[in-house]
Amino acid sequence: MFICAYTDGACSGNPGPGGWGVIITATKGKSIIKKIELNGGEEHTTNNRMELTAAINALNALERPSTITIYTDSVYVKDGISKWLSTWKSKGWKTASKKPVKNEDLWRDLDDARKPHNVTWEWVKGHSGNTENDRADLLARLGMAPFQN
Repeated sequence: MFICAYTDGACSGNPGPGGWGVIITATKGKSIIKKIELNGGEEHTTNNRMELTAAINALNALERPSTITIYTDSVYVKDGISKWLSTWKSKGWKTASKKPVKNEDLWRDLDDARKPHNVTWEWVKGHSGNTENDRADLLARLGMAPFQN
């Protein structure tokens, strides 16, 4: 079985109202066994916070420890989790320039959410015609809608 998730965040203004969207698909061979869509939003947030929230919700939706590939169009999320996180933790949540890590609360949540799983992180170019990424973007915008004027 192959499990993958497409995640996306959106924000109207940065900061401003924001939303996140997730599509999780479990396939066996060429058959889709299960597909779920999730989304939500916040009244006052940033795009990066919504990108992180989408990834956290994707992992938290898994019912058991799993091997999963997460596709994100956020270089911030992909590089943060795969390149920067261990250094931030070892330096007491400080950046290389000794400043506090932005969105530390969500990075901690993402770190916890990934622990029971074997996660591969893949970057996908946003707004490039990738059907699942475009759907995750739509879900994020729907999650943002209740918070817009």
